Amino acid sequence: MIRTLATAGLAAASLMGMGGAVNAQSGEVVLYCAADEAICRLLSESFQRETGINVLMTRKSSGETYAQIKAEEGQPRGDVWWGGTGDPHLQAAQEGLTSVYQSPMLSELQDWAVRQAETAEYRTVGVYAGALGFGYNTDMIDPAGEDAPTCWADLLDERYRDEIQVANPNSSGTAYTLLATLVQIMGEDEAFEYLAALDDNVSQYTSSGSAPIRAAGTGETSIGIVFMHDAVAQAVQGAPIHVVAPCEGTGYEVGSMSLIEGGPNPENAKLFYDWVLTPAAQELGAQANSFQVPSNVNAATPEQSPNLEDIKLIDYDFALYGSSDERGRLLARWDSEIGAR
Repeated sequence: MIRTLATAGLAAASLMGMGGAVNAQSGEVVLYCAADEAICRLLSESFQRETGINVLMTRKSSGETYAQIKAEEGQPRGDVWWGGTGDPHLQAAQEGLTSVYQSPMLSELQDWAVRQAETAEYRTVGVYAGALGFGYNTDMIDPAGEDAPTCWADLLDERYRDEIQVANPNSSGTAYTLLATLVQIMGEDEAFEYLAALDDNVSQYTSSGSAPIRAAGTGETSIGIVFMHDAVAQAVQGAPIHVVAPCEGTGYEVGSMSLIEGGPNPENAKLFYDWVLTPAAQELGAQANSFQVPSNVNAATPEQSPNLEDIKLIDYDFALYGSSDERGRLLARWDSEIGAR
């Protein structure tokens, strides 16, 4: 379960001190970013401005980023993979696609972020956390109504036929987290029965995990299954979105970061890695409407962020569902039983 460290060590270097060190550097770093475009750009621009190191950023979803790194194995073009759900980061670590690195910032991180690093034998680290849920358009569904959805089971109601969007778990870490969450809550066969029934109400499987809630915000669909912080971001920007933590319980992500094995700019990659774990860098998220819980205990959590202590979180098994065999097996079953419908 997610829990906050009561105390935290001092950072090995302050942001200013770290910035002074990186200012002596030059060149570039190639960043594969698997979070929303706004935070990817803000982090890239801020690091480049503070250090003089040119950031070449590509934004893709978690599954797409993993596939690209896998395809580039032996001749990597990227240096750092930042963001996206931890499961594909753990799979990449298991397959040796990412490098061992213990940042001097580890002593400042939440215990769940450090556990992520330990699980991967320090080939990845947690950078943020967020709970899975869904959001719905309040112009289309009355939150005060008796039939307003509050549970995973409610999404099977026939009134939502073709009114739900969710991402494809092959491309989206959000949707894979949903798949693994339901398996852990219900049992595997029951989870696939649920997903088959849910399929009747799904109008579109998107490639991006946050796309369904943007569609709900504009009224293109009624309900989007997403991480709750993505639904909060839409509400903060004025969309008529109500955020739901499902009553049965839900999974969560430890958004992660990894150094790509054999990347072309290893020293600059480590500088970015250390910098992005500092409190000041993590607090940039709120400026980009990213409302995850930051992994540095000294970073302020945005007041709009869902309170993880108030959400019924399952004891998500990151080691199992981030393993190459289990992740590949579940995705193959999804393709066969759901994607091929």
